[in-house]
Formats: sequence, structure tokens, C-alpha cells
Amino acid sequence: MRMDHRQAPEEYFRYLGWKTAVIGLTFIGLGLAVVFSLGMGAAKVPVTAVVASLIGQGTDVRVDAIVRGIRLPQALAAAVAGGGLAVAGAVMQAILRNPLGSPFTLGISHAAAFGAAFAVMLGSGFTTSGQGGIPVLSPCTITAAALVASLAASAVIIVISRLRGARPETMILAGVALGALFTAATMFLQFFASDVQLAAMVFWTFGDTGRASWSQVGIMSSVTLVCFLYFWMNSWSYNAIAVGDETARGLGVRVGRIRMTGMFLASLITAVIIAFLGIIGFVGLVIPHMFRRLIGADHRFLLPASLVGGALLLLLSDTAARLILMPHLVPVSVL
Repeated sequence: MRMDHRQAPEEYFRYLGWKTAVIGLTFIGLGLAVVFSLGMGAAKVPVTAVVASLIGQGTDVRVDAIVRGIRLPQALAAAVAGGGLAVAGAVMQAILRNPLGSPFTLGISHAAAFGAAFAVMLGSGFTTSGQGGIPVLSPCTITAAALVASLAASAVIIVISRLRGARPETMILAGVALGALFTAATMFLQFFASDVQLAAMVFWTFGDTGRASWSQVGIMSSVTLVCFLYFWMNSWSYNAIAVGDETARGLGVRVGRIRMTGMFLASLITAVIIAFLGIIGFVGLVIPHMFRRLIGADHRFLLPASLVGGALLLLLSDTAARLILMPHLVPVSVL
């Protein structure tokens, strides 16, 4: 007979209530952090003015330009990037069954750095301004090259994994090997680069949310949302895989397909974010472990918690980086 939910132990519902409360409080904290971030900077804006500007009731053109034109895209980019990287890290740790799993375990960031350096080295990463022919970094070209290199690295890992059975050890070893290869290739390009080219290569590797435009924030948000929905719909499968492949297969989980698809989508999120913002590596490793200690390893709750918690952590870090040496802006990856 089917048990009525009212007959379930009260402890279980309290357990679920605790998980939901943690996610809800983190979400509220994220909202407050957004308002705080929009008001802080070289030009401080009162909270009331920030809220009025956000709802379209602002009367000061200067405040609207600061809040909605400059700080809001950066704050949203930080929140989206943090949430996406944290979710990708949680999925990587599940499918690889490795606590050190993160979006950068598979060498994707190294591939992106190589793609950016290669574009700069070819000269296509620069455009010539009208004032004295000064070389200026072309963000579109650099972003495209980094994204293509990241996706190419993901494709190589997928091919190797399909040939070798999609085992976690195969993915990790392939990622480590690719990371070493792309790192060596990037160093090779840097060795022969000019001073301007070398400066451009190094500058790109600084994870900086301030470089994101509204269109890039939209792309990152769309990719992160679609991938997160897939992850959350397969959260039960990740729970089963975490116990072991044989157990998961016995429960009817198609382990190979789930692992390959999860790896590809996590890599896709990472590739898109780092192509637009540069390398930001700490969120994807730290956040899943933090919330696993708070609410457990059930991915039905861990994935939403990682999404919101990653957004909160990176937004707070980005705000602190913006304030620590004000009026100078420190890239968040440096902090």
C-alpha cells in the first residue's frame, strides 16, 4: 500500500525543511548582496537610490548610469558566473566521484588560455585605433578563440572517453594530460611573443567580471539555466553514481550516457564563462564542498544550493575586489 505523506517521520520533514531553509536564506543573501554591490564603489550610491533606479523610478541620470549602465552588468555577470561554475563543479565531483573535481579538472581553462594566446600571437587579437595606430585588444576575437579551444578540448576528452569506456579515471587522466599540453603550448607562444602580445595574454587570464557586456551576460545566463535544468532533472542519477557505477546500473541508470552528457554540459558552462570573463577557478571547487557539509550530498538540494551559493560567493568576492584598492579595480581572480 502507498504510504500517506502524513505518516512519514517528522524528522524527515524537518531534515528537508533545513535544506530548503538554507537554500532560501542563501537566495535572500544573494538579493541583498546585489543591492549592496550596486551601491558600493568609487561613487557610493544610497540603497534607496539603488532600489529606485532598479525599478525605473530614479530621478538622477548620473545614478542611473552608474547603477544600471556600469555596475548592474558586472554584478549579474559575477552572479551568473559564480552559479554556473559552482554547479559545474558539483556535477564534476559527482560524475568523476572525486572530491577534487572542478570545472578545471579536465584542462578546459588551460585550453581557453591557449586559444586566447594563439589569437593574440596571430595578431587577430588586436585592432588598430584611430589615434596613432595604437594596438587595442579585440575582445570578440579573443573570446571566440578561447571558446573554440575550450570546446575542442572537451571534444577530445569525449572521444577518448568513448573509446576507453567513459570511466572517471580515463576522463581525469585525459584532462590532466590535455592541461599539461595546453600549458606547454601557451608557454611556447609567450616565449616568442612581443611585449605587447605578452601583456595581452597575461591580461586575458585575469578573471574580470567587469569586461562582460549585456549580450554576454544573456548568453552565460541562457547556457547556465538550460544546463542546470538538465542537471537537476538527473539529480537522482548523480546520487546513484556517487554510490558506485555497479549500484547505479542496478538501479537502471545509464551511467555512461549520464557521465558523458554531464561532463560535456559542465564543460560547456565553464567554456562559455571563462571565454567571456577569463579564468576564475576557486568557486567550482569550494562551493559544492561547503554546501555538502551544510545540507548533505543529495543533488536534488545540492545543485540549487551550489547555484545560489556560487553566485553569492563570487558576487561578494567581486565587490570586495572592487573596493579593496579603490579607485583601482582588482580582478576577482586575483583576490
